[in-house]
Amino acid sequence: MREARLSDSAWLTEGPVARLLRLLDRDGEEARVVGGAVRNALLDLPVVEIDVATTALPEEVMRRVTAAGCKSVPTGIEHGTVTVIIEHQPIEVTTLRQDVETFGRKARVAFGSDWRADAERRDFTINALSASADGTIYDYVGGLADIAARRLRFIGDAQTRIEEDYLRILRFFRFHAFFGEGAPDAAGLLACIKARAGLAMLSRERARMEMLKLMLGPHAASTLAVMAEAGLLGEVLGGVPLLASFENLVKIETAYGLTPDAVRRLGALSVLVKEDAERLAQRLRLANAEADRLLALEMWWRVTPLAGTQAARTLLYRFGAQAFADRVLVAWARSPAGVADAAWHELATLPQHWTAPVFPLKAADFIRRGMAQGPTLGAAMRAAEEAWIAADFPAERSALETIADRALPPGRPE
Repeated sequence: MREARLSDSAWLTEGPVARLLRLLDRDGEEARVVGGAVRNALLDLPVVEIDVATTALPEEVMRRVTAAGCKSVPTGIEHGTVTVIIEHQPIEVTTLRQDVETFGRKARVAFGSDWRADAERRDFTINALSASADGTIYDYVGGLADIAARRLRFIGDAQTRIEEDYLRILRFFRFHAFFGEGAPDAAGLLACIKARAGLAMLSRERARMEMLKLMLGPHAASTLAVMAEAGLLGEVLGGVPLLASFENLVKIETAYGLTPDAVRRLGALSVLVKEDAERLAQRLRLANAEADRLLALEMWWRVTPLAGTQAARTLLYRFGAQAFADRVLVAWARSPAGVADAAWHELATLPQHWTAPVFPLKAADFIRRGMAQGPTLGAAMRAAEEAWIAADFPAERSALETIADRALPPGRPE
């Protein structure tokens, strides 16, 4: 076993985590921070989610936490997990475990006190590190060396790890996109290819979660290319991936400091026509808002700076800022123009210097002209709105009065 030490980790030595460790790491029991928090701290990345492992049984964890005036929720007590709310921060606490039997995403476990056995049941070496309250890092599987090399490796035999949980195929690529450099680990990649039939066993919700996370990885483009070459990406998406479109979108985001957006990137990778969006929505069981954004990419090929400012304003007015950005950026990524193209950049930044106005004519403007409530009134308002859009959104009252008069049904006096 190798040991190292975290330095300058206030999240470990102060605040709710330190308090929780003081509660659990005494009276014959031991507690450590495990997994992603330790990995991220070593990589100088933000520590967001913090998980704690302990030798104490779940009932003892809840007893100690409650006695200290904090709240505990048995969120996965059958697997030894209790969520502790301490100083308003939720922290998952899990009793050390050892797999007795695994099948798919389920496993029968036994609680124990063996830190090595607990580490060896995890997925990747860089996720199996643990740290005690004093900052000492414990490494039973070679995670420190792999972090130093920016290498993602399965713990033990890769094929065995995958057969325990086929979601680890997608996690292998997702973690490589974030933390790996260069080509993926050859043994891990080969095991993923051999086990690709297991992807069909995954729940669509879990596949969605992993793929959306993968979209945001710093090395997502190269990782997706490897997945495509290995025949795995098509299995997940159900279609031909548009790798150049994805890579170009990433370049545009990087060049202009745009915040990476997982759904937009998924659209750039996967959606050419409406049917692609519909297939993805079903295949990954996307949330309604996510599916709507992909569906709104339809007709992306009609977006071009050559259409002029009025057409751009119309698109922004009809679809709103987010859908406008999605369409424009995806269309730009698929155009012959490069990242430095000034016309595309001006189109993409339209929402920064023009806010779509609210249609200024109201039902009262038409009732005042003698129209009654009903379908005819609605039709007149829609016709007036279309004329207002075609006139490039005038605000002058005289122009609006003319538009309202011309929208009246035939036979009515203007």
